[in-house]
Amino acid sequence: MNAREDVLNRVRAALGQPGVGTTAAGAVGTAPAAVDVPREYRSAGEHSPGSAAVVEQLVDRLVDYEARVHEVTADELPATIARLLTELSEPGADTPPREPDSSAGASVVVPDGLDEAWLAALPDDVVVHRDAHDAPLSALDLDAVDAVLTAARVACSETGTIVLDGEPDQGRRAISLVPDVHVCVVRADQVVETIPEAVRILAAHPERPQTWISGPSATSDIELDRVEGVHGPRTLHVLLTT
Repeated sequence: MNAREDVLNRVRAALGQPGVGTTAAGAVGTAPAAVDVPREYRSAGEHSPGSAAVVEQLVDRLVDYEARVHEVTADELPATIARLLTELSEPGADTPPREPDSSAGASVVVPDGLDEAWLAALPDDVVVHRDAHDAPLSALDLDAVDAVLTAARVACSETGTIVLDGEPDQGRRAISLVPDVHVCVVRADQVVETIPEAVRILAAHPERPQTWISGPSATSDIELDRVEGVHGPRTLHVLLTT
């Protein structure tokens, strides 16, 4: 018996089935028929979606991941977005150094379905680039902008994970992966406690591409030296609207 057969036999034994190529008595036989796999894992948390407990847990996880969390009301959202994007053009901001002759403010890419009210407080010197599935910006264009602003589809408090699934207010996956700073708006009522709850919401549109975000992008080498911004945004701002 090779290693593959050994692994499959252990799986079938756990399901109460004979192994590959053997009968229950160990004689040569045919492979068993497929059976339903019991799924008795926890399908929901003890706290309801959007409750104070799950919101508090999400904030705790995000802060632990070194994301920057801003709890704001819906009315405060435009001004908070404007402040964060304006700060990107100031000395010591999150973005890499600008060209010496650059006099413009920060630049941000937004999906074409984003709520326009979120941009209402932006100063005139913040340059807004719009990205659409039928008119996408190139990777070079995205690399040149300072930040991306998106909504979210769902967030899981237990793992501190935010999921985007390509809805019009979230846009293509590329726009949330190339820019150095991601400003992501999450509504409190989008926060669930467990991954199974999040998956059920996402399963309503299985054809959509998904991006799962647990804090800023980071990796470590064999000596555990942490490097941020390798596989996505180096800085993650989460605007949690309550």
